[in-house]
Amino acid sequence: MEHKQQLDKVTAAGLLVAMGIIYGDIGTSPLYVLSAIIGPSQPIRADVVRGAISCIFWTLTLQTTVKYVILILRADNRGEGGIFALYALVRRHARWLTIPAVIGGSALLADGIITPPVSVSSAVEGLELLYPHIPTVPIVIGILTFLFLIQALGTSVVGTAFGPVMVLWFVMLGTLGIIHIVDAPSILASINPYYAWWLLTEYPGGFWLLGSVFLCTTGAEALYSDLGHCGRGNIRVSWIFVKTCLLLNYFGQGAWLLTMEGQSLGKLKPFYALMPDWFLIAGIAIATAATVIASQALITGSFTLISEAIRLNLWPKVVLRYPSVQKGQLYVPSINLLLWLGCVGVVLYFRESSNMEAAYGLAITLTMLMTTLLMTYYLYSHRYKAWGVILFLVVYVGLEGAFLVANLIKFPHGGWVSLFIGSAIAVVMYTWLQSFYIKLRLTEYVRIDHYLKPLIELSRDISIPKYATHLVFMSNAARQSEIESKIIYSIFQKRPKRADIFWFVHVDTTDDPYTMEYKVNTIAPDDVYKITFRLGFRVEQRINLFFRKVIEDMVKNKEVDITSRYESLGRQHVIGDFRFVVLEKFLSFENDLPFRERMIMNLYFFVKGFTTSEDRWFGLDTSSVKIEKVPLVIRPVENIKLKRIDSPVQRDS
Repeated sequence: MEHKQQLDKVTAAGLLVAMGIIYGDIGTSPLYVLSAIIGPSQPIRADVVRGAISCIFWTLTLQTTVKYVILILRADNRGEGGIFALYALVRRHARWLTIPAVIGGSALLADGIITPPVSVSSAVEGLELLYPHIPTVPIVIGILTFLFLIQALGTSVVGTAFGPVMVLWFVMLGTLGIIHIVDAPSILASINPYYAWWLLTEYPGGFWLLGSVFLCTTGAEALYSDLGHCGRGNIRVSWIFVKTCLLLNYFGQGAWLLTMEGQSLGKLKPFYALMPDWFLIAGIAIATAATVIASQALITGSFTLISEAIRLNLWPKVVLRYPSVQKGQLYVPSINLLLWLGCVGVVLYFRESSNMEAAYGLAITLTMLMTTLLMTYYLYSHRYKAWGVILFLVVYVGLEGAFLVANLIKFPHGGWVSLFIGSAIAVVMYTWLQSFYIKLRLTEYVRIDHYLKPLIELSRDISIPKYATHLVFMSNAARQSEIESKIIYSIFQKRPKRADIFWFVHVDTTDDPYTMEYKVNTIAPDDVYKITFRLGFRVEQRINLFFRKVIEDMVKNKEVDITSRYESLGRQHVIGDFRFVVLEKFLSFENDLPFRERMIMNLYFFVKGFTTSEDRWFGLDTSSVKIEKVPLVIRPVENIKLKRIDSPVQRDS
């Protein structure tokens, strides 16, 4: 109850933070939405303009306000949001829910590559109004490169400026809109849904314009993804202000377009046409700052998404860094590099924002559709009224299905780029999850107590050189009483490892984002222990630090004596040394796998060769870690037919 109250709490500081990190993407949509709908060459028609504004109004209302702000924000996972937080809430109910989670997550990451180039290019291209021949591509690449370079420093300092800049941006949007609504007040009639219906059903090719209309709501997913950073109350209250400013600007652009009836846009952009000449430079600067903030939000959102995917076994274990102690501050070097390469590639390939719009929207439509499916199952599993669950499913699958179909027309014009990127990410996610299940299904586990006597005898066998005072094995065995047979092989056969105390450590990732618990199973006092950490999917796995804390608590409770058992050191009360052993698997040649599983495991080990080692991932002190390579023999080749032939008898010469 207390955490619910905290989540719904509204504060001035919380509202400012929400303004700075949530609304960048959806807030910069006025830069390009109407120019994408109207097009550069067709004569401007008043009924088309009213239909476009009506579609935008009802899309923002139904898709963003009703679906996300009112409904989906209710599905918090201990205060956290986002498609993977929602998946973590429902995945235990049905295994097939992995499919929408993988599709939605990969499409969201693909969107993180498309959005920054579109937003920044749209803002920078405003300079063409003043300098028609200015090369915008190098400027856009320069801004994006600088943005990705500063990620390693963290955004805690820069982030303090995000809120005020976005407030200034939205005030500018609203003010420019109001000024021009006065020129053609009849644009306010576009609130009538009839105009939207006419555009989609009677205007030739009107339905396909939904692909461009959808661009007005592309940042809606961020409202849910950043739930943990800002709180539900702050998001809902700030959205009232944001939506009002957005609609005022869209209606203002519509009013300006009505004054241009019969003409074509050409190179003109309705957004910049609202600005008086004396304000243009300042307006472009503010727009560029807003798009940089929008890009920053998507980049940090991608980092968070990857960290969650890793702990849900949907992504390779890569280096995660925490630039500051501020909640949500995360930096993933490998993803930062991939996003930068992707963004630069998009800018160089498409050159102009009008071309990029063709690639934009298709991927995020899939994310929203997958969020709808997961949310439907959440409502069903939490026993909401059946008619309400069915109504939610039908309305939003129908609405988002229409957006998806309309966006498919973009496929040959650039939409294939976002789908290609999303598909590549989805292949990695699918491979990682399937390989996890394959290893889990076929890894052999044994009961620790069956080897308790040999372990104690080994500990006391002075004929074997002591390997360590405290020997710690990282184990994948979830049951307290079990460990992998490979660990037993490593202790007794690979090279007998004598230690005074054997420790087995298992990490269990929970569906709760911030769980930090542990259990101790005392198998033999002062000889054998198993520790199980239960860590949330957003908790950094600093096992070295956590293990030390557990040992301190156990010593304080007199559950274990960690003093060195060497006589000279014991008399001085010196703490014994600790040594960690991590078993790193490789695919054995002695396998007879089905084709599908062989392909999955080969791809898994190929990608794994470029990722973080197990010891670094667990946060272990590398000076005291031993990595042992062990073969992953999944299915040994059987029925090998070898025929022995006798060698000829040599005759005496």
